[in-house]
Amino acid sequence: MNYIDRIDDAYDYIKKLLPSKPQIGIILGTGLGTLADYIENRIIIDYKDIPQFPVSTVEGHAGRFIFGDLEGKKVLAMQGRFHYYEGYSMKEVTLPVRVMKKIGIDILIITNACGGLNDAFSPGELMLIKDHINLMGDNPLIGPNLSEFGPRFPDMSQVYNPELIEICKTVASRLNITIREGVYAAISGPYYQSKAELRMLIKIGADAVGMSTIPEAIVARHCNIKVLGLSCITDMALPDTLVSLTHEEVLRVAELTKPRFINLLKQFIKEVGFNEGL
Repeated sequence: MNYIDRIDDAYDYIKKLLPSKPQIGIILGTGLGTLADYIENRIIIDYKDIPQFPVSTVEGHAGRFIFGDLEGKKVLAMQGRFHYYEGYSMKEVTLPVRVMKKIGIDILIITNACGGLNDAFSPGELMLIKDHINLMGDNPLIGPNLSEFGPRFPDMSQVYNPELIEICKTVASRLNITIREGVYAAISGPYYQSKAELRMLIKIGADAVGMSTIPEAIVARHCNIKVLGLSCITDMALPDTLVSLTHEEVLRVAELTKPRFINLLKQFIKEVGFNEGL
């Protein structure tokens, strides 16, 4: 089965289960899936039941879509994502974004847990992604262009929508939540970087580093979906003070960050409009 047929197969299955079109898609990263608990009138779709769909294999990723109402908007949340390091191809990692585009989302909120590289940051803080550096060694747009979704050579100078960033900053200020802005770099993983690699990332301008988000953001931009990227800084990956890190520690800090993360995104979703050029 070719890739377009796989997208269509998954779309057909999901679409028939949804009573209306979602406006906003959300990808919930490591340890951040509990935002979905606040969605009302929920319809739950397990990834394992969707034809042609991958399944999540990483702790902290439940592996299901949640459709419903959140702060007056229709949302479709991915409670868990797919990673390149799990052995999936870039096209498999980003297949859900193509499906969400067909379903009709206008905005995609992409979240992650990551390591901080900017010494002004602290663990537990949130960072709005203003730009990214793809160091994963692959790209989801390689191969024949899917012209029904977007152009052969999409512009990536503004992957993360400036208007959405400003709305989120305004909301954070009103809620008295410290929020950073920065450049997110992604590597393939699955390991935490060496000190030499971290020094390189800092020198080329990265403020945070992780193993996700960029493939989905590239495909969303190709599809002309407006993207908001939000990172939870779970640790400081500074080479001179680096300590051994575990996935359990990442989950622990993400857990502590949840109240601010949830409050910020709920209020952002409440305030974002669909009649203001967004």
